[in-house]
Amino acid sequence: MWFHHCNDDACCPGRRDGSDVIARKRGRLTIDLHCHALLPAVEALVAGAPQKAAEPAAMRQAMGEASVQHNQSTMLPIAGPRLTRPEQRLADMDAMGVDVQVVSPSPTQYYYWADADLAEAVVNSVNDGIAELCARHPRRLAGLGSVALQHPALALSQLEHAVRTLGLKGVEISTSVNGLELDDPSLRGFWARAEALGALVFVHPMGTTLGARTATHYLQNTIGQPLETTVALSRLIFSGVLEAHPALKLLAAHGGGYLPTSIGRSNHAFAVRPEAAAQTRLAPAAQLKRIWFDTVVYDPLALRHLIDRVGASQVVVGTDYPFDMGHYDVHALVDAVDGLTDDQRAAILGGNAAGLIDWIKETP
Repeated sequence: MWFHHCNDDACCPGRRDGSDVIARKRGRLTIDLHCHALLPAVEALVAGAPQKAAEPAAMRQAMGEASVQHNQSTMLPIAGPRLTRPEQRLADMDAMGVDVQVVSPSPTQYYYWADADLAEAVVNSVNDGIAELCARHPRRLAGLGSVALQHPALALSQLEHAVRTLGLKGVEISTSVNGLELDDPSLRGFWARAEALGALVFVHPMGTTLGARTATHYLQNTIGQPLETTVALSRLIFSGVLEAHPALKLLAAHGGGYLPTSIGRSNHAFAVRPEAAAQTRLAPAAQLKRIWFDTVVYDPLALRHLIDRVGASQVVVGTDYPFDMGHYDVHALVDAVDGLTDDQRAAILGGNAAGLIDWIKETP
């Protein structure tokens, strides 16, 4: 089990292979940029909506009965308390050797189906809740909020409020919004505002558009979600959005999906297909190095390849806390990557993230 399952509230993360609790490694600032919280107040807001009532059936259709049952019987009873209990979160951080978490909402709380009024209430509740959580633990927690991208004009004011008023470091968004792709012209204002604010935009998928093809064996998450990130990043690259916003702080979940591995094919298409190069002058491989990627790739060889593709300066720690698809021994993962200098390891563990969110070690 990815967490020890016991009755002790100080229970802490361990490895799936049953090894002992991960020892805290002091002396290397470690910042986790991929970790989640769930805001119960948001669930109260959406409780009466027909779209919320339809979620269980949609989940069964998307991932299959076996995965739904495992989530209900095993995954959620372990992850659920960690999504909502700050004291459990801090204990787990200590056990993992994580100094700072940059907490983002659970993607299940995007609720992009909400109309403008409900979307305003949902996002306010998410962002206020994240800001309050961080304010109670300013030395250990920073926050990313949410925006209602299904209402682009509203999303602009929400982004501004989250960063300038609430002090959040940016926002988390999905890889598409009700079928709307992230390079859609209606979202150009969002990208410009995020760049101007210096806001971090964390791209994290929620499910997949592959339908029944990934509705068994947990393929909806294992294969589907990385593919969604691959598509979203590719569209931002080929559409010219990234080229138009060179100072944009864009972070991709799960190591960027398959794009870093397949960027050579994207480069080749850019070179030989006029429609692939119609909206951008920069080769995809060059643009890839403008994005930041988390370490949720599990395997030192995969992390080595990611670093080779984008540079150690573009890689940050992510655990995907507190879900079972997370990876919690980040120090061991980074230490197992061949050929890194001590400075590069320190940058990946915390230095790169500190720069992205303007974090100083001793927060008042």
